[in-house]
Amino acid sequence: MSPTAAGRSWRCLRCGLFISGEPSLTGPASGAPHVRRDRELRGVLILRFFAVERMARAVVVGGAALAIWRFRHSGATIEQAFDRELPRLRPFFRQLGYDLDHSRLVDPIRHAFTLKPATLGWIAAGLTAYTVIVVVEAVGLWLAKRWGEYFAMVATSAGLPLEIYELAHKITYLRAGAFLLNVALVVYLVYAKRLFGVRGGGTAYEARLRSESIIGAELNALAAAAAPAGGAAGRDRTGTSNLAGGSDRAGAAHADMFGGEAASGAASREASREASGADVAAPAGLTEATNSSAAE
Repeated sequence: MSPTAAGRSWRCLRCGLFISGEPSLTGPASGAPHVRRDRELRGVLILRFFAVERMARAVVVGGAALAIWRFRHSGATIEQAFDRELPRLRPFFRQLGYDLDHSRLVDPIRHAFTLKPATLGWIAAGLTAYTVIVVVEAVGLWLAKRWGEYFAMVATSAGLPLEIYELAHKITYLRAGAFLLNVALVVYLVYAKRLFGVRGGGTAYEARLRSESIIGAELNALAAAAAPAGGAAGRDRTGTSNLAGGSDRAGAAHADMFGGEAASGAASREASREASGADVAAPAGLTEATNSSAAE
């Protein structure tokens, strides 16, 4: 928060603008909620688009699995109903220009009537397993979790060879659209989310998110401002220690100098006393010689 002319203002963690009034939440910066912004927010919207597509796919495939599972136990009844109602539907669809006898929808249904119940059970189990995988993908992408991104990338990549095989056999708009959508998801996850170490991996991705965070940028600025002050204080302490050490060394040198002068003075005084003793002894000898001469 910051005091302004309009009163106390607080800063929005998403747009960065200062807003007058009291904030809805207060507390230390370390306890602030993580707010998505800029590229991270756009990334979440893209992931949720793929999550909605995955959930729609799960509904369709799951519905097909349920229908096959129920058809497995009542195939004869459904076949009878289908054969009974199909002639009534032919005139209606013929008016629309659609031939039910050669449609791509009726032929697979007729073929399904010839399958054994055990085969239908395996088909329903496979579709159910695929539905579970797609639902997990959708949840992970919607929540924008790192594990969800990895799971979606691996699961989608595993299905690409089958889609390529189907396109090589026959190209349809539905197959081509699904294939392009899956390739786009894999490329986006690997490049933008930096999966498997691409472009620095998760460490670089987290560093970019912290650089876009308003609180993270402010904390980095405070740390950068505190670093030179700490360095200056360290240099001041080092300079003071060096100055004190220099003074101690100068004092020791000064003491040595005075000690040398004291020793020199003592030596000089000793030499003076010896010289004085010699001077005094010489006149005494001379007096003895003079007295001896006088006696003669």
